[in-house]
Amino acid sequence: VDDAVVVVESIYFRLQRGSDGMTATMESLREVFAPVTAAVLTTMAAFLPLMLLPGIVGKFMMIIPLVVTTALAISLVEAYWMLPSHIMSARVRFDRPSRVQKLRTVFLHRIRVGYVRLLIKALRWPKTILASLGVLFFLALFAAMAGSANPALNQHPVIKHFLVKMDFFASDPLRLFYINIEMPNGTPLEMTLAKVQEIEAKARVHTQAGETRSIVSYAGQMFTETAPFSGPHYGQILVALNPKTERLRSVDEMVASMDEDVKTTAGPVKISFLKLAGGPPTSKAISIKVRGDDIHEIQAAAEALKTIMRDSGFTQDISDDNSHGLEEMVLHVDTDAARRSGILPDQIMRSVRLLVDGEIVAEMQDQGEKIEVRVRAKTTSLDNIDELLNFSLSSPSGRRIPLSNLLTAENQLGLGNIRHYNFRRTITVESDIDKSKTDTVAANAYVMAEWQKIQQDFPNINLDTSGELDDIQESLDAIFKLMLFGVLLMYAILGTQFRSYFQPLMILATVPMAFTGVVVGLLVTANPLSLFTLYGVVALAGIAVNAAIVLISAANDRLQRGMKVTHATLYAARRRVIPILITSLTTVAGLFSLATGLGGKSLLWGPVATAIVWGLVVSTVLTLFVVPLLYRLFMRYSVLNQHR
Repeated sequence: VDDAVVVVESIYFRLQRGSDGMTATMESLREVFAPVTAAVLTTMAAFLPLMLLPGIVGKFMMIIPLVVTTALAISLVEAYWMLPSHIMSARVRFDRPSRVQKLRTVFLHRIRVGYVRLLIKALRWPKTILASLGVLFFLALFAAMAGSANPALNQHPVIKHFLVKMDFFASDPLRLFYINIEMPNGTPLEMTLAKVQEIEAKARVHTQAGETRSIVSYAGQMFTETAPFSGPHYGQILVALNPKTERLRSVDEMVASMDEDVKTTAGPVKISFLKLAGGPPTSKAISIKVRGDDIHEIQAAAEALKTIMRDSGFTQDISDDNSHGLEEMVLHVDTDAARRSGILPDQIMRSVRLLVDGEIVAEMQDQGEKIEVRVRAKTTSLDNIDELLNFSLSSPSGRRIPLSNLLTAENQLGLGNIRHYNFRRTITVESDIDKSKTDTVAANAYVMAEWQKIQQDFPNINLDTSGELDDIQESLDAIFKLMLFGVLLMYAILGTQFRSYFQPLMILATVPMAFTGVVVGLLVTANPLSLFTLYGVVALAGIAVNAAIVLISAANDRLQRGMKVTHATLYAARRRVIPILITSLTTVAGLFSLATGLGGKSLLWGPVATAIVWGLVVSTVLTLFVVPLLYRLFMRYSVLNQHR
């Protein structure tokens, strides 16, 4: 509604001074068309680059800039064509004002007079005000970034209270969770289902009356945040909960109550919990790839890493992707027995190969297709492993010696998969974190610091961090680039509007003012700095400059009519203070309930509303004083140079 407010206020101003409806409308549109259009275009310039945000996060958030820019374009049509016709048809008159109109006129006059008096005082102390503003901005920058740059500050007994918490992918938890079950690769579906039902029975013991809406178990597939997995060795239990009330436990509390009992289920089974939340799907907070060449060393390093996570006190649901395969038997030649029998080890191993897999003895072509001739033992003669070991070989002395006398057997679980990352074998260790105790950046920094203490025990192992930390870095890089692109677009629009290189910089000075307000708001409301908060900051950059645009436009208009710089500055400030306050208050009013959580607190959208509300309030107050101050300083210097 910002553009409509400025248009209406301008028409209202002229109607109060005796102009007829048509004259007031046409003169007002002629006066505000350029600044209002520039204000809307700068807001579009801030939002549109956000459509280029990469990855799943970008796809999730793309609808917002699309809707906002479309709405802004339509609002211009309404403000320039529909609204003026409505005002003219209303036939508003001020020759016989009502009691309400008189009170409103007096109230607005007092606001203008009081503001101008304060502004005159501020204009006498330009260096002090600008220096104070610079200090405030750098303090805000410190509060927002120091905790991530130096995680130790988050533990300082005093400083931590003045730092903004970081929860980059803050989101609202859904009232459901999954219990993921993974059996060894090749496990029959019936056996997997039996294990799933056993785990479901354990989970039901830890639920209370009225908590669950439904519990569904199935085998053969497993859904995750990123992709579904299918196979007879996968199983899953979906626990859907009733809506949250004072009496019912949270998802975290329910998972904590059954975690130990469920995960100690007997058998070769991997069990983990999956808690879902609103917003785009993201990786786990800690995701570290353990890379090496020896699988046993990699497994040992992964276990050491999991121990570090368990001992940290802030991790939840630690898991890895080192899944087991089928049970297998490893056969080793007993070299002493082979030497006594006179049978060569190669002969023994070839015999085993012929019995189990066979050998290719010939190849032939049939209509261009290669066909291999393989010789192996009859399948019916080897029903189990005992029959294989009872198979006899002829020794040079003519005796028949069973394979069981020549081989030693060792039963073990095989590998369910062999994963590689950058050409080396890899096991990925993942964990969620308790975000009331730490954040993603600090948690990863702690784990890597603890790993450095034991790294000498695993000289051939190196670690690669990924997961949410990678998502954070990718999103931060993209947002800062897109914000810079948006600011450059805004500068180009403002430079075209004002035909000046410096005046757009004065207007863009409201962006750091808005950022200062965002940080103050996050500290006061204890909301975290998240991706969506930064999204709000980028959007706020386009909103915050609107007040400065209409203010400087009015001052330029007065200068062109021959006013002195100081008088033009004060006139523009007095003339535009009411529409500036109204546009800011309407935006704040629209987002107030979401920012304060009156209708329910949202970790996803609450910080966005908080960022815009606090940033807009602080930037509006500062704009009303700092922009006139900068304008007066620059234009006086410019006029002096022209006279020289």
